Formats: sequence, structure tokens, C-alpha cells
Amino acid sequence: MDVADAAPVSRTAAYVAAGRALGAREPDAAARNPDYLAEKLLGDTARLDVDHPAVRAVSLPYDEAMRDLEVAGIVRTMTVRTRFIDEAFERAVAEGASQVVILGAGFDSHAYRFADLLQARSVRIFEVDRPATQAFKRARVDEVLGGPPANLIYVPVDFRRDDLRESMVRRGYDPSLRTFFILEGVTMYLPEADVLRTLRLIGAHPPGSAVVFDFVGRALVDMLARLDVSKVPPMAKPLVERFLNLVRDEPWLFGFPSGSEREYLAELGLELREALAIGGEESVKRYLTRTDGTQVGAEALAAAAARFAAGTAGEASTGRGAETGDGAKTAGGASTSGTAGTPGAAQLSLEQRRALQRSMAHQVAVAIVAPTRLMSSAAEP
Repeated sequence: MDVADAAPVSRTAAYVAAGRALGAREPDAAARNPDYLAEKLLGDTARLDVDHPAVRAVSLPYDEAMRDLEVAGIVRTMTVRTRFIDEAFERAVAEGASQVVILGAGFDSHAYRFADLLQARSVRIFEVDRPATQAFKRARVDEVLGGPPANLIYVPVDFRRDDLRESMVRRGYDPSLRTFFILEGVTMYLPEADVLRTLRLIGAHPPGSAVVFDFVGRALVDMLARLDVSKVPPMAKPLVERFLNLVRDEPWLFGFPSGSEREYLAELGLELREALAIGGEESVKRYLTRTDGTQVGAEALAAAAARFAAGTAGEASTGRGAETGDGAKTAGGASTSGTAGTPGAAQLSLEQRRALQRSMAHQVAVAIVAPTRLMSSAAEP
């Protein structure tokens, strides 16, 4: 997803596509990212304006790439996100959605990976994105896939300036039909007013329509906004600096009010069905555990934890352990210092620490249009 005009292709879109591409190389299908087209659509990463270990790792063997914490982090995040979204997508089509709208499509591959399913059920799919990123993606589709399927409609839109509903209607979208929306990697990059407008539009669809989306909490966005990089622990500082560089033209602007997501969505006509913390115990069990019981990326995470523990012990021995500064969670889902880097975290109770972790979590969720919504509400502007 990209909302900036500075770069021809969204850096964050390329970054997450790299995470999907690497995750698709996982040998064990039980923990593999199913997006086998990500690497083809991404193409030669040297042509992209993205200087990040995860993007460079696409040129490395899988086992070597996964030794890097930042690579393992984005691979884990994207495996959870992709598989959760795929499940919601297939469920929505099976339950009768006749339109699929992908907002901030980036290098999304649902229209191509599920082409047979969508065409068999006469489902139209709309890819909505900023013109520059969409043009690059369309060129890649033509080059490596021979062109888009007949039921795919591209909708170029600037989310900050254009009327989303009218832009889609002009391309044949029908707001009176049961629709499934994918809002992946979008909410955190938009101002709250634009998020509200988009979710309200979705909530005005016929009952049975649904949206799958990922989000972060307001606490995390606020923390990033006031982050003093000079106070970040030395071992975490390079990760934080690379993340901030990655999002320099696409800053995180919006986070859901932590703990009240259900009420927030209800005001917009949406009923939260499930929210899953990426990297949490349930997500690891569902999507990141191999058949032999090991976890994707566990080696890199364990090595990083050991290095951090050693570094923290060293600071404590020199009397500097009390001031660790602000930690930060990257888009790759790997916390640079967990709650340990949050001021005062050491003094919190176990339940308070868990609440803090929840407020800092990156989550993926599915919500349906509330059954009490009237069909006529789809005509609201």
C-alpha cells in the first residue's frame, strides 16, 4: 500500500511482497506462505528503490536468508497475514460474495491464484491502488502471467484525494451486491478520517458482506511518533532506523483504539468476528508451526533474544540498564525490544505487561456487515 507520490512503486508494497516470496520457499507446506506468485510479480528487486535486508534476501537461499531477524520477522508476519486472509477470502466466496474489492492492492495475487474459483462462481474482482504502483504491477502481470484474467478490473485511486466509491462505480462496481473487501497493509497509512470513510463505505453494503484487514493499536502509532532513536538500545537501533527509513514516505498515521476495536467497528456498521495477534501464540500454532513441531523463524528469534539479553546484562553491569529508551515494533512483526524497551515496563504486573503487549500488537481481523443493516444503506454516499 502506498499513499506517497515520491516513489514510483511503494517501498512497503515491495517489502511485504518480498516477505511473501521468501515465505513461499518454506519446505513444509504446514507453515508455508501460499503466495507462490509473489516472487514473479516482484521481479528483479535491484530495480526497486528499497534498501532493506528482507528485499535483498530474495536473492539468497532460503535457509541463509532466514538467519536474519528482520527477514524472519517479515516472513512470519506475511505468512500469518496471507494465510488468514486467504481463508477469509475463500470463505466469503463460498458464502456467496459476487464481488471482491482489494484496496491498496500492491502486489496482491488473489485474482491470479484463485482465478479458477472466481471465474467458476462468476465473481468480479477489483484491484484498487495508486496509479504508479498499479502500472508497475500491471506490467509485471503482462510480462510473467500473460495478462490479467477477464474478471479482473483495475481501479487507479489516490485514497487521500479521490472518491473511492465513485472511482469504483465508474469501473463497474455495484454497491448493492454482496461484497468481500481486502484491506491489507492500508489502515495504518491513512489518516483516521480516511479510515472511517472507507470502513463506513464497507459497512453500508448488504448484510453478509465482509472485510478482512490488518491493523495496529493507537499506542504503537503514538509511540513511533514520539520515538527518540538516540535512546533506542544499541542492538535494536539499526532495525528501528531501517524501519523508519522504509516508511519515510509512508508514515504510520492511524491505530485502532486498543481494547475497543469491536465497539469502534460497530459504530461503522461492522461486526468484528475475529482478531488475531500476529506472532501471538494462536497465530504461531495455526500458521507458523511445522509438522515436526518447530516454528518458522525460531532460530533467528532465539539468537536475537540471546543477543539482546546479553546486551541488557552488559548495560546493567555498567549502571545503564535502567534507561533503555523506547522500543519499537517493525512492520515485520518482530519487536525490537518487546515491552522491555518501554519506559516503566519492568515495574508493571504480569497482567499489565500483557495488556501493554496487546496494545502494541499487529493484528489481522475479519468483520462482517452487521445483519441489522438495511439493504438500502448500500446506496448511501
